[in-house]
This record gives sequence, C-alpha cells and structure tokens, in this order.
Amino acid sequence: MKSYRKELWFNTPHRREFINITPQVQECLEESGVKEGFVLCNAMHITASVFINDDESGLHHDFEVWLEKLAPEKPYSQYRHNGFEDNADAHLKRSVMGREVVVAVTGGKLDFGPWEQIFYGEFDGKRKKRLLVKIIGE
Repeated sequence: MKSYRKELWFNTPHRREFINITPQVQECLEESGVKEGFVLCNAMHITASVFINDDESGLHHDFEVWLEKLAPEKPYSQYRHNGFEDNADAHLKRSVMGREVVVAVTGGKLDFGPWEQIFYGEFDGKRKKRLLVKIIGE
C-alpha cells in the first residue's frame, strides 16, 4: 500500500472565502501514483473547513448569507470567546461546514458524483493556514 502526504497553504485576502481545491487535490493524487484508494483532505486550523459541493457562485453566496445568519461576525461582544481575538463566529461556522472530506479514488481519479467539487472554506482569513492532503491505496 502507498501512502502520500502533502500540505496545501492558503493566505486569503478576505476574512471569508470559498476556494475550489479540486485541481490541487487531483494533482496530489497524480503525484501519489495511487490508482485505487482514498483521499483525505482536512483543514489544519479550527477556523477553516473542507467540504464537498457544487462550484456555483449563487450557492456560495447562499452559504455566506446562511452562515452569517447562524453565527454573525458582529457584534463581537455577543461571544464569550472573543477577547484576545474576534473570531468566535469563525469557529462556529467551521463546526457547521465540517473539518474534512474523504473521496474514493478509482482508476487514478477522484470518484465524484455529478457536480461534486472539493472546497476549502476560510472563515477567519488574512493569515497563512494549511490543509492536509493524505492519500492511501494501491
């Protein structure tokens, strides 16, 4: 069995962003040489997320609006966590959107359903953060 590990780094210019990382993950898969197995992608920071969904700008806008209703950024004073930092909402948004995804690998390709893509979700950006890609298989 083969094992592959790589970190992808992000430094988003905005506090919140959704980045389609499917091409980078496919590149990692090609580097790994794995033809049958699994890919794990997980955010290595507690204010970022990895999730699978459609790459459609209207949907991404809807995520932003929905998440802001669930855990509004401001006023900062509404959260007990906020003191040294002002990112309590980012922790909550990450909890909703998830930490990681696992994708099957078949024939050296990511084995997706229709429209599925992998996204890095940033909820407290403007600083360097990383994502782990771990691939195992034959």
